[in-house]
Amino acid sequence: MKIKLFLLVFVFLTALRGSAQERTKYLNLHLNNQPLMQLVKQIELQTGYRIYYETAAFDSLKVNISAENMPVEKVFDQVFTGTDFYYSIFKNAVFLTKGKKILTHLPSQFTGKKEEIVKENEQLVADLSTKKVSVPATLENKLYTIGRSTNSTKATATIAGNVRNSETGEPIPGVYVFIDNPRLGVVTDAFGFYSLTLPKGKHKLNVRSVGLKDTHRQILLQNDGKLDINVAEEPFALKEVVITTDKSSNIRQTQMGIEKLDIKTIKQVPTVFGEADVLRVVLTLPGVKSVGESSTGFNVRGGSVDQNLILFNDATIYNPSHFFGFFSAFNSEVIKDVQLYKSSIPAKFGGRLSSVLELNGREGNKKQFSGTAGIGLITSKLNIEGPLIKDKTSFILAGRTTYSNWIMDVLPKSTGYQGAKASFYDLNLNLSHQQNEKNSFYATGYFSNDKSNLATDTTFQYSNRNIALRWKHTFNNKIYGILSAGHDYYSYNNYSNYKDDVDYRLKFDIAQSNLKANFSYYPNVKWNIDFGASTIYYKNSPGSLEPYSNKSLVIADVLPKEQALESAVFAEQRYDLTDAITLNAGLRYSFYSYLGPADVNFYASGFEKNDANIVSVESYGNGKPIKTYHAPEFRLGARFALSPDFSVKAGYNTQRQYIHMLSNTTSVSPTDVWKLSDLNIAPQEGSQISLGLYKNFKSNTIETSLEGYFKKINNFLDYKSGAVLILNHKIEQDVLPTVGKAYGLEFMVKKLSGKLNGWVSYTYSRTFLKTEDVAGGNSINGGQYYPANYDKPHDFTLIGNYRFSHRVSFSLNLTYSTGRPITLPVGKYYYEGGQRLLYSDRNQYRIPDYFRSDISLNVLGNHKKAQLMHNSWTFGIYNLTGRKNVFSTFFASENKIINGYQLSIFGTAIPFISYNIRFR
Repeated sequence: MKIKLFLLVFVFLTALRGSAQERTKYLNLHLNNQPLMQLVKQIELQTGYRIYYETAAFDSLKVNISAENMPVEKVFDQVFTGTDFYYSIFKNAVFLTKGKKILTHLPSQFTGKKEEIVKENEQLVADLSTKKVSVPATLENKLYTIGRSTNSTKATATIAGNVRNSETGEPIPGVYVFIDNPRLGVVTDAFGFYSLTLPKGKHKLNVRSVGLKDTHRQILLQNDGKLDINVAEEPFALKEVVITTDKSSNIRQTQMGIEKLDIKTIKQVPTVFGEADVLRVVLTLPGVKSVGESSTGFNVRGGSVDQNLILFNDATIYNPSHFFGFFSAFNSEVIKDVQLYKSSIPAKFGGRLSSVLELNGREGNKKQFSGTAGIGLITSKLNIEGPLIKDKTSFILAGRTTYSNWIMDVLPKSTGYQGAKASFYDLNLNLSHQQNEKNSFYATGYFSNDKSNLATDTTFQYSNRNIALRWKHTFNNKIYGILSAGHDYYSYNNYSNYKDDVDYRLKFDIAQSNLKANFSYYPNVKWNIDFGASTIYYKNSPGSLEPYSNKSLVIADVLPKEQALESAVFAEQRYDLTDAITLNAGLRYSFYSYLGPADVNFYASGFEKNDANIVSVESYGNGKPIKTYHAPEFRLGARFALSPDFSVKAGYNTQRQYIHMLSNTTSVSPTDVWKLSDLNIAPQEGSQISLGLYKNFKSNTIETSLEGYFKKINNFLDYKSGAVLILNHKIEQDVLPTVGKAYGLEFMVKKLSGKLNGWVSYTYSRTFLKTEDVAGGNSINGGQYYPANYDKPHDFTLIGNYRFSHRVSFSLNLTYSTGRPITLPVGKYYYEGGQRLLYSDRNQYRIPDYFRSDISLNVLGNHKKAQLMHNSWTFGIYNLTGRKNVFSTFFASENKIINGYQLSIFGTAIPFISYNIRFR
């Protein structure tokens, strides 16, 4: 606070001698027990003043005033009487402070010099952070003429453009662009694009977003035209001073079940080994769970891990983790923002039942070369970016690697892992080129590889390879389209060369090539339409076993390859019926065709699928359709605003999923394989209905939400006892058709500004499954509902960050959840002379509850912008209390006695340290 006041005083003293008194401005307002933000809005609207203040300092103030033609000074005198709050007016700026007043005009005898009159356009204030003279405020005052004046009788016109970062040239999504009178506005999309249809005439265009300077443009709108706006980040030295912004997007937007994270928030959350981890932060959100420590994948609102579509720069990632699940596959240095759709999934997305996790990468600095580097206990990373053609073409090249073998060497001999090896690396390349104002091109590439050897005789290796190309074309101010093409590939390779006669190699891979065309149309500010089409070609190799060398006696076994084509068309629209009521409606129609070549088993109808009930086997040629599925998918949503800071939302959506992951492990394993829907295995179907309440407090600085949902799932795959999933030529005989239901309640409180920020979330949810194999008599739990493996009723998370100063901050993460379900042996019996175990009902018991606390201390270097290199340190402890959270239970027979054991991944506190630099 002292530094902030000093800087503000310094700014004014440099300009003080020539300041001229502004004319008195008058107000008409009536406020009863309202937060300060309401007074600020009225003053800015009626007078043109810009008001600066620290939001957190005024949280407790309530405004009660009735004014008719009252001067601004008198209004503040009346509101602040008897308080510790002060106001200071300098030209068209008002500064509100607590405890100390900023002087904006000193008597002439104070300096001993005569007062001077400064001309309106004369430069007064220097930019203290860069030591360069700042640009005169002509951009704020200049009148921009948009479009050519014509004799058209049309009363409205459309202004469109892109909002970009003034320092890097990168587009900024999620920025609110609006006018005050009438109150009309839009939010920029992922490309920083906005389109506003306004009445012709003079307007003040406002651009606002948290962390950015409040920006204005005076426009004279005569006809359709374009205006690109460059916006600067809020100077770090004044970060505590918050310019009033529109922070009610969670209240205004129609969609629900959406969580948005920016990279700054992600980097604040402490994670194991100090590496910023996107997936670990996603797991702190309500409705998102995992089965345990270091598990790969996540479960959203009762869905299995394969029901989540993970998109990175529009590319599908099949395995989103490194190093046994301890690290996510995504380098935080190349990520711009993250969005998780738990419900209200946009119609342009399809192919999964439960969620879409969309990660958008940065385009790279279009102004100058820069980079970052980091080193931790077991990983290092390097990122370089810059312009290939200034202001037109940019790139980002980033890589990560690990040197984790030393951890294996220090493990006790009793673990059996001494001498084991584990490593990973990933590479990212993003290219962006703006050909002209209508055409932009993007190319992204991602490659990752993991390799581990834990048992010394077997090596596991898996990798992701993704490439995507996109072309954005703007047809006019109201419509643009994106044509994209890509290829995604995932494979694993498991081999052993320990002993010549049993050496083997086990392989699996899945590839998909896709083509998409998405269009966005903005008829007016109250109505927008998205429509398009997509197609995906799948090529799946379900598995192959072959000898590793010529000396091996292993018999080769190769499953036939699969291929299929999935296509869809969609249209979705959002319309504001009134200021309080908004409707959202979408339709996606998907088509799926399973293609030859294949030999297909046909089974007797109404009987169990086994060899005895095969009635025929038919062969299909290459590319010939074997089985086709198609159906509509609906997206419906509505919002009703009870007040500017309180709204109610409801939604309904249906989904279809045409591919299945085959896994008999609790956590995702690299050896899990994917299976395409075919004649004998139908696609999964799901529907979800949800209802939510959203309320903001303290001038929209605190967001709260309460969401409830009910979900139904059909054609989910569960497995018979003893099912073999690897190299199974007749997998349909070992899977059981299963239905599911899930319901829950999610509560969240979020505060993302001020010295203390973070969120608290609590989720109560249940997930149940029921097999329906009536013909085969293989139902689980007698055909009754049983808890899913990932059913964890209670889940609580606290994320807290406290900034002691601009350089030092502290972060805390607390997590609690109910233990997941397990099936245990409960007795024994004898059958045909042998002893057998009697097991409980499926998932009747639970492992102990889970609790973990993590802390970290972040220390930044100085913030001098002119400095070529900036550094930061992160110190922390993962699992501070050293709790031995149980990951799984298992049983072993020792001396004819069966003993039970519990496995903990991290049974102790783990300190970590990382060092990062940023250079240019």
